[in-house]
Amino acid sequence: MRILVLNWRDLAHPAAGGAEVYTENVLRRWVAAGHEVTLFAAAVPGRPAAETVDGYRIVRAGGRLTVYREARRWWQRHGRDQFDVVIDETNTVPFMAHEWVDDGARTVALVHQTCEEIWHHNASFPLSYLGRYLLEPTWLRRLARSPLLAVSGSTRDALMRFGARDVTVVPEGYEPALASVARPKERRATAVFCARMVSYKRPQHVVAAATLARRYLPDLRVWMIGGGPQLDRLRAGAPPGIEFLGRVTEETKRDLIARAHVHLATSVREGWGLVVSEAAAVGTPTIAYDVPGLRDSTRAAGGVVVPPEPAALARWLVELLPAWRAARTDPLPFGGAHSWDHVADRLLTAVDEHATVPGRRSVQLAPGAGTPRRLHRAW
Repeated sequence: MRILVLNWRDLAHPAAGGAEVYTENVLRRWVAAGHEVTLFAAAVPGRPAAETVDGYRIVRAGGRLTVYREARRWWQRHGRDQFDVVIDETNTVPFMAHEWVDDGARTVALVHQTCEEIWHHNASFPLSYLGRYLLEPTWLRRLARSPLLAVSGSTRDALMRFGARDVTVVPEGYEPALASVARPKERRATAVFCARMVSYKRPQHVVAAATLARRYLPDLRVWMIGGGPQLDRLRAGAPPGIEFLGRVTEETKRDLIARAHVHLATSVREGWGLVVSEAAAVGTPTIAYDVPGLRDSTRAAGGVVVPPEPAALARWLVELLPAWRAARTDPLPFGGAHSWDHVADRLLTAVDEHATVPGRRSVQLAPGAGTPRRLHRAW
């Protein structure tokens, strides 16, 4: 099958996150299964306009706001009649491929999360209100006219609030190699936070909660992992026991998560919360805010969700960390997620079953054009 994936970022983008990890892991497995895959994404400084990575082609053009226009232009000049399926991977702004793919190719949207409250963290007034109450609802109502795939029940429920009726939940993934990482836990009570230092991830909530918790756990240490625009300010004002490590290698991240006693997650919302599953895979439970996405991944991984406020996070940290520190925590190999091989198979099956030609209810691939037989296993 010839597959075009539209995503405003690829893994080389400095703002790449969990959605891009998901995309990269899935696409290289589709290529290994014999499919021709192209990813269209925004331009990245220092990277070519087109290159091949892990067997799939990446085409880059446009910026954060213009990549959607450039994708449509590229389709008109180079993409028409070249693909069987177009996947609109939506991160706040859809590409609306179902409105402009006009050559008989099938389309489906893959939605990681809705933005909603995040508008107030990522944009200033009045754009924050315009985005949340006018732009995003308009985009999602238009997107709802096509079949949708969502990475969690929370994302499905959000999409249905905006009028979607055909939403299929597909699984999230983790790296099986994580489960083989065996590290002794730190002797000192240690928590870890792993996310970009941006407003909607709320790293300042972790700092506030840890400060409160240290009144009862004076030896508590918190490793703050991740780069981002708030890093320097947060690092400069870090209280005792809080260590801002910045952006680290994947190997270092895994090592630190494995050695910590608890992982903390405080985002405004997520599609799923991949790092929760990664932490579970190395035996590190999560305390997370009870918000969309994080509640899905944390409950699935056997963690604890708490009200979204630093005082509640501190209270549960003081309550749970001593017991978790004393216990031998075994890995939870899935933590609600699945191996990337499984995710790639299931996602492609969902694409094959739900993608449609714009304007038609359903269309089957021509014989021989579909997925290999092994990718058609029942869910």
